[in-house]
Amino acid sequence: MASEKILMQKQSVIDEIKDRAEKASTIVLFDYRGITDSEAKELRIKLRETNSDYKVYKNTLMARAFNDLGIDLSEGLTGPSAFAFSDDQVAPIKVLSDFAKSHPALVLKVGIIDGEKADAAKLAEYAALPSREQLLTMLAGGMIGIARDLSICLDLYSQQKEEN
Repeated sequence: MASEKILMQKQSVIDEIKDRAEKASTIVLFDYRGITDSEAKELRIKLRETNSDYKVYKNTLMARAFNDLGIDLSEGLTGPSAFAFSDDQVAPIKVLSDFAKSHPALVLKVGIIDGEKADAAKLAEYAALPSREQLLTMLAGGMIGIARDLSICLDLYSQQKEEN
């Protein structure tokens, strides 16, 4: 049987995983086999630019933490798994998906987005969504178009009134 000290260390890791999972809006489990140290560092930098991060834990400890939280990610905990987390719903998925395009060794497995389970296909759908900044730009462009059309209409109306 494991010593008391080892059990305490494992429990502290489980508590850390639970804390990160509770605070995160998005959790993504991905396979990182075949990624070099420099590529892992590059991925970590890209994730941190979006206020996201990832950490590698033992699958058994992640399974215990997720079970304690009532989250079933057992199918994602086969083979080596890394745990990405963020407050942003889409940012870590987009970063991981983009990184996987240039590094085929990285494979997205499963995730939780705002409490809803998402398989690899659903994660791919989220990755295809425009970013928040792109959506705001599209909204602003639409609003400017409405204001422009209104100003043209008002100008034409004023010209029509001047002629009469």
